[in-house]
Amino acid sequence: MRVLHILDHGLPLHSGYTFRTRAILKAQMRAGWQVAAVTGPRHGAFDAAAETVDGIDFHRTDPPAPPWPSPLGEWREIGAFARRIDQVAKSFQADVLHAHSPVLDAMAALRVAKRRKLPLVYEIRAFWEDAAVGNGEGREGSWRYRMTRWLETRAVNQADAVAVICEGLKRDLLARGVDAGKIIVSPNGVDLSLFGTPAPRDGALARELGLDDAEVIGFIGSFYDYEGLDDLIAAMSTLVTSRPAAHLLLVGGGPAEQRLRAQAAASSVADHIHFIGRVPHDQVERYYGLIDILAYPRKRMRLTDLVTPLKPLEAMAQGRLVAASDVGGHRELIRHGQTGTLFPPDDPRAMAWALAGLLADRGDWDARRNRARAFVEAERDWARNIARYAPVYQKLTDGVASVGSWSRSSVVSA
Repeated sequence: MRVLHILDHGLPLHSGYTFRTRAILKAQMRAGWQVAAVTGPRHGAFDAAAETVDGIDFHRTDPPAPPWPSPLGEWREIGAFARRIDQVAKSFQADVLHAHSPVLDAMAALRVAKRRKLPLVYEIRAFWEDAAVGNGEGREGSWRYRMTRWLETRAVNQADAVAVICEGLKRDLLARGVDAGKIIVSPNGVDLSLFGTPAPRDGALARELGLDDAEVIGFIGSFYDYEGLDDLIAAMSTLVTSRPAAHLLLVGGGPAEQRLRAQAAASSVADHIHFIGRVPHDQVERYYGLIDILAYPRKRMRLTDLVTPLKPLEAMAQGRLVAASDVGGHRELIRHGQTGTLFPPDDPRAMAWALAGLLADRGDWDARRNRARAFVEAERDWARNIARYAPVYQKLTDGVASVGSWSRSSVVSA
């Protein structure tokens, strides 16, 4: 089986998107499949038109120049991407095209699938229109929002099979009238070969940061508005009142960083809030080792209700305590009181009370960590998840099933 993955961006860039991609491709390679990837014009600068990163073969696409205004620019990108995909599909001798969201990737891949008569699997990790709203770059119900939604639905209907990362996305597609038979759920997972014994606490780093005897709440990731970090910072004044040793450790960066830093500086407990900035990937575990509770305070909106994030799973795999807002995406991952704690979204005071209660209940920490790790091992290990793709690819390449028939097999049930 020769599978060509079509991506917005990939390694060596680091993001939740690239980590999921890496996990999928490495698991498929371990299964004995031939795998390659093409990244789109938005990947950014690259060293070579074809390069191997972490054992994965990536083919790059030059962005059209000079840039054109939207929507002409996007249409031009699709054309450039389709030409590059076509080149690679021919040289790689692909059996299956597997395009990953956003929808621009699917639109480019569809052109090649039709030309070369190849089956296309389209995998949706989030709806592009909702991601734009969550990032503060769009408005729900706008002309652009509705057009992007229409293009997404059209791509789903034209693809031979559709994979989504969670039940929330599946329900949304069903509400649009998409045939349930062509959809599988391939949930977010982790590569457990990367998560062994949790990193020990780095005493020197703790002293350097002034966290020697602290109870540490932490967030490690990208600073977007929808992550709700402003609510987490706002919760700190209430939390410190009941837990004077509580400190907040924020590792990462992103569009909301300057606003968050300003908010923290104005807080009555500013000396309990620590911004680390971005750190090299091989240093991240040092900071995980300092954190007692990983907090994910996502705001309630369509994006967070529909989409499951990757970071809480990684934390659970590392044997970390997890507390998160009670939105749809988190409810698919966390069982309140069993594998983690859920608190009301958009409510700093309720968040503070939940965190204070968890800090006070240390007797249950080991059992909760063990249950969370067991959940990941049983249900979210990529070594298991990868089996969901196999019957889909096989049926499509055999050409014996019409669109919509293959996924009725119990083998790929969600």
